[in-house]
Amino acid sequence: MCGFIGFASAKHETEAAKNTIKKMADLIAHRGPDGEGFYVDEQVALGHRRLSIIDLEGGTQPMFNEDGRLVTVFNGEIYNFMELRTQLEAAGHTFATHSDTEVLLHGYEEWGKELPAKLRGMFAFVIWDTQTKTLFGARDIFGIKPYYYYNENGHFLFGSEIKSFLPHPGFKKELNEERLPEYLSIEYIPNEETMFKGVYKLPGAHMFTWQGGNMTIERYYDIRYRIDESKSLEDWEKAITETFAESVRVHQIADVEVGCFLSSGVDSSFVVNEVSKGTPHVKSFSVGYEEEKYSELPYAQAFSKEIGVPSIANKVNADDFFEANKTIQWYLDEPMPNPSEVPLYFLTKNAAKHVKVVLSGEGADELFGGYPLYCAAQHFADYEKKVPAFMRKAAGSIAKALPDFKGKNFLVRGAQEPWQRCMRANYVFATPAERDKYLKKKYHTKTPEEFFKPYFDQVQNLDEPTQLQWVDIHTWMLYDILLKADRMSMANSLELRVPFLDREVLELALQIPTRYRSSKDETKIALRRAALKQLPESVAKRKKLGFPVPLNDWLRQDKYYQMVREKFQSEIAEQFFNVPELLRLLDEHKNGKNGGMTQIWSFYSFILWYEQFFILH
Repeated sequence: MCGFIGFASAKHETEAAKNTIKKMADLIAHRGPDGEGFYVDEQVALGHRRLSIIDLEGGTQPMFNEDGRLVTVFNGEIYNFMELRTQLEAAGHTFATHSDTEVLLHGYEEWGKELPAKLRGMFAFVIWDTQTKTLFGARDIFGIKPYYYYNENGHFLFGSEIKSFLPHPGFKKELNEERLPEYLSIEYIPNEETMFKGVYKLPGAHMFTWQGGNMTIERYYDIRYRIDESKSLEDWEKAITETFAESVRVHQIADVEVGCFLSSGVDSSFVVNEVSKGTPHVKSFSVGYEEEKYSELPYAQAFSKEIGVPSIANKVNADDFFEANKTIQWYLDEPMPNPSEVPLYFLTKNAAKHVKVVLSGEGADELFGGYPLYCAAQHFADYEKKVPAFMRKAAGSIAKALPDFKGKNFLVRGAQEPWQRCMRANYVFATPAERDKYLKKKYHTKTPEEFFKPYFDQVQNLDEPTQLQWVDIHTWMLYDILLKADRMSMANSLELRVPFLDREVLELALQIPTRYRSSKDETKIALRRAALKQLPESVAKRKKLGFPVPLNDWLRQDKYYQMVREKFQSEIAEQFFNVPELLRLLDEHKNGKNGGMTQIWSFYSFILWYEQFFILH
């Protein structure tokens, strides 16, 4: 687990390039405090920061093949590297280290662009072929590890974090202001764009080739459902148990101690329980609040005690929370107003005092049907089966024109297509009109849900709950869940591994029928049944809490209200937002007149982020 950066151009002065790449690497030193390495020639510069996990002595990067023709920098872990190494040795390749990094070099020699599809793990890497003058890179199928690039005016920059681009003289730092409405509605931009103009994310399951200034991007893996109706629920329970156990085993491969995150939910409990079978005294880490009603700690600690696993916990108070958010927005690279990133930051900070690697439960909800919105989607799916489209549209039109009544929202939304009622699109504001009254200017007429339509278009043949899961895997999970997991762990030089997001687990999940994933009133059906065989019923059946935060209460306290009010009256706020409306929103919340916490935090987080990247740095 590390961080890398690099740049390429037609030609550059090597001494200047060495100085630049060093500055760029310094900005991501938190990703790899154990060492640094560089490669520079007249066209390419590569930099690497290392967090030593596997082959502590021999895994330094940049790494070369035998004749020095290929050089690579890599972030992540390849869990099937020993299997691939055996194949490559049988084909005549000679290895100089015990590192998984070296498998990338010999694998590229042997298989070329077929390499990424053979990898099981979380990864982002680039390989420079000094002979053909070609850069080749890829990102894992889920997008667990980040990959950004900037390709403007003859400068090609790439790396693990956007902030590493800042010292490069060819990088023009500019706000992608057109995407501000989407950020405010959704919490992130649901495509390859970022909040920096010209900076893009390489999507998960994609690879690229750069040569002579030309970049081509290709998909190397498709996430496609292949439903198997032949198995019973008991069959799926058994398959989940066996496949997940094997995934947890390979995710523990390391030359350092591995710990676990533990919340109150079934996902992390399943992980900890599985790890504890082979490592009885594995350390578990939990976080909570001084406000007991919001804290998951009692549940987590009771479970850890029951299975005999050491529990290491820390608590966050309001002062910690607000103070850390400034730093957190810097580590995130893009503004993110998800309050759960703050306790996650403190959780990783505490865990890093004890271990270098932790296993966590991210991805179970998206793969196995864990969100309540999938239950809601089942209601709409059933409605569409029972009522013809023309009748649904007529009922929706009539209901829309009538005063509010019970069931009105269902009838109105039932007349829409799945992409139009995508619950992720208007996550922060109920409608674009509600959002736009806070904006200083009008940007475009595209609605948030239109950004999700291209995803829904690819899976129109699936039922609505499954469509939502597929779209979540490619948007919400990639651009929110995994981004904050990577940034908050790496901010504290901690490697976070996600055994649910494993290739073998995915292949299994893609076969499970919808009825065994979610119903109208139950989530993660097959996964919970599998968990019931091993975990206490209270844990296996517990509803998802998802890092509850007492922010709503804190924002009504004068100290924190004033803190936010100050930012809402700043020059930054004045530049982008309708300040009187912001203040009205804040005051109404303080007086208990609305539930505007999510909206307030979205504006506040953007202002802090903009301050970090465009004022202070």
